[in-house]
Amino acid sequence: MDIELSHSPALSHRVLFRKKILLLFFLFILLGTLILFAIAVGSYDLSIVSIIRAFLGQSEGPIHTVVWNIRLPRIVAAIVAGWGLALSGIAFQSLLKNPLASPSTLGISQGAAFGAAFAVVALGAGGMQGGALRMQGSSSLNIYSIYAVTFFAFAGAMAATSVILALARVKKMSPEAIILAGVALSSLFVSGTILLQYFASEVELAAVVFWAFGDVARPTWKEIAVVAAAAFLSTLYFVLNQWNLNALSAGEDVAKGLGVETEKIRVLGLLMATLIAALITCFHGVIAFLGLLAPHIGRRLVGSDHRVLIPHTCVIGAVLLLAADTIGRYVVGSGTLPVGVLTSFMGAPLFLYLLLRGSAA
Repeated sequence: MDIELSHSPALSHRVLFRKKILLLFFLFILLGTLILFAIAVGSYDLSIVSIIRAFLGQSEGPIHTVVWNIRLPRIVAAIVAGWGLALSGIAFQSLLKNPLASPSTLGISQGAAFGAAFAVVALGAGGMQGGALRMQGSSSLNIYSIYAVTFFAFAGAMAATSVILALARVKKMSPEAIILAGVALSSLFVSGTILLQYFASEVELAAVVFWAFGDVARPTWKEIAVVAAAAFLSTLYFVLNQWNLNALSAGEDVAKGLGVETEKIRVLGLLMATLIAALITCFHGVIAFLGLLAPHIGRRLVGSDHRVLIPHTCVIGAVLLLAADTIGRYVVGSGTLPVGVLTSFMGAPLFLYLLLRGSAA
């Protein structure tokens, strides 16, 4: 009887861990089903047989174009962006020990948006020659590449991250105060973006406004590959440091006592999370609240152990963003409803729910 009792905690742990693995398997099945549904529905409906033939390379004409050139890039972009935003949300919440931390609530997405707008309006990224903030003949800074926008979006996101790091480390601000600082940063960057729009020409203004809309339909396969590579590297980094993240969750002193280089892990982790959030914001615009929503759903389902929290939350983020984009495309029909609107509808109620429950304390 004593032997059975001594082994019961280990047995319970194995059973619970097996349930979490089964849940992850179910989430992947849900994601696969959603992918098939997203390919099939739209203004040009496709049957399962048509989809299978397209994947086998046996289709031609409009079916091949719809699957490979229109819907599949959009679906893959939604999966990669949802995965990356969910991962960055986990990283910010764990490294800053703040359940309300995310790229949108800390001003990082808004900083990336300001950097991209600055590149478009002030430096002429994208090939536009004229503008109120630039001389007509000054073409030396004219950058005919989207990767210039990526660079300045990353610089803007890093500016917001640097402020957050300084407040958390130097001023020893509380988690609630850091979130308020993030709100202030968001307001500052949004005001800067509006000021740039005021001086922009009609073409530049249209480019900035269109870019700011959260949308997963714009990137090409090449741009999707860039974001996917960054998401893969970030995922690999946090998976390799999942034990360190668990130690940090137990407290700074506990982590240092276990031999964790807390400052190094925090700085590198924030850099990786900022990189993926900045790239996604650059190519897809501001997709608000997803980085806040997915980690909290993951914690509700599997707890705070990063060994299972990271994969579950990343898949949840991919499912949420793909579902939001598919719903918007299915309801509107033309596919023009920005996915950022739907993620805000999902995330804003959760934000209010956490405040009412006092979960931010």
